[in-house]
Amino acid sequence: MQTNEKTPPMTLTAAEAERFKILTSSGVYVNYVTPTADSIRIQDIAHGLSNECRYAGQCLQFYSVAQHCVLASYFVPNNLALEALFHDSTEAYLKDLPTWLKLLLPGYKQIEERFEVVIRTKFGLPLAADARATNKKIIKEVDYKLLATEKRDLMPNDGEDWIYLKDVSPMPFTIIPWSPKEAKERFLQRYEELRGIHERRSQTIST
Repeated sequence: MQTNEKTPPMTLTAAEAERFKILTSSGVYVNYVTPTADSIRIQDIAHGLSNECRYAGQCLQFYSVAQHCVLASYFVPNNLALEALFHDSTEAYLKDLPTWLKLLLPGYKQIEERFEVVIRTKFGLPLAADARATNKKIIKEVDYKLLATEKRDLMPNDGEDWIYLKDVSPMPFTIIPWSPKEAKERFLQRYEELRGIHERRSQTIST
């Protein structure tokens, strides 16, 4: 099928940038060039992540990014639980691209960073580079353990050791995938639980 659409130029006018947007489940448009905190909704994040399958949809059963994020939030220190819940939240808008594919798409990383900053601003997560780096390192350790568990429980047994899972042991439980509906509900429930804790902790720090 032919199309007249062209690859967007690196520099866009405001009028041109307005075209690059997505309509979300809540009826709000989110712009890929200039996303704003006002356009980010927790319902849209939960909806998008619960319908987004990990591993480009190649796992043996449907397994959502939302479930992965909820699980991650239970295995980090309490003060990082909300951040862990949101650690893949950009994928609600940008899809869960395989790591090796991301490396072939340098522009994706810039867009991902743009969305991460906006989401962090929206939900009161750290913006300082040093705090982000420290927290991400801790969350990544749990992320890899979940990755090892998902490979064991949800992917074909290919006998190959993934390079980034060297010396990483899987979790001591079996992952039972949730339906998109259940994943969305559990994501929102976990968010409500952690939001209150996060707000109280922030108030304590500020005083």
